Amino acid sequence: MKRITFWFDVVSPFAYLAFERLPQALEGISHEVLYRPVLFAGLLQHWGQKGPVEIEPKRAWTFRHVHWLAQHHGIVLDTPAEHPFNPLALLRLALACGPNRHVTETVFRHVWQGGAAATDATRLAALHGRLAPAEDPASDAVKQRLRADTEAAVQRGVFGVPTFELDDGRLFWGFDALEMLAGALRGEPWFEGPAWAREGAPRQGVRRAG
Repeated sequence: MKRITFWFDVVSPFAYLAFERLPQALEGISHEVLYRPVLFAGLLQHWGQKGPVEIEPKRAWTFRHVHWLAQHHGIVLDTPAEHPFNPLALLRLALACGPNRHVTETVFRHVWQGGAAATDATRLAALHGRLAPAEDPASDAVKQRLRADTEAAVQRGVFGVPTFELDDGRLFWGFDALEMLAGALRGEPWFEGPAWAREGAPRQGVRRAG
């Protein structure tokens, strides 16, 4: 059985789409998925990147793109009333529940279906009641674990969400990498040849100043 670590933040519509599409993309492949919440903002800060919604033309394109992808793949997607939002409470809740597929699905759909504000206090309380976490999401232990998991993702080279990590350390980033991920899991020849290492190797080139 192939094991996949799914690094995600519920603030990302691409992570939501990838979560919904993953079972179909990996149909026929014996696999296990480990769900690992991380703070996307922490990844951006470490790598010195801006998020898509911090660049206005990119924000507009992102939401047009994800809505097109959703209808194309038959996935329900409603942009929440407020975006971006602070996902910490939702990530900590998922982590406190032991984030299996059911928990991850429930939190993702809380955000990306219905169009309500994801962090509305009444909705968060209802979600907490539905999931009945084994730990207090606001505890120092859960907060520290989310920080540690985000740092662990950085150490593995995770720079964005969604990212899928295989046991051999190979990383596949983004919704549009699902087909590539499936090919690797099936052992397609390209992944066994020299191309993976060769095309990922650094090259000489012009570097932007500053």
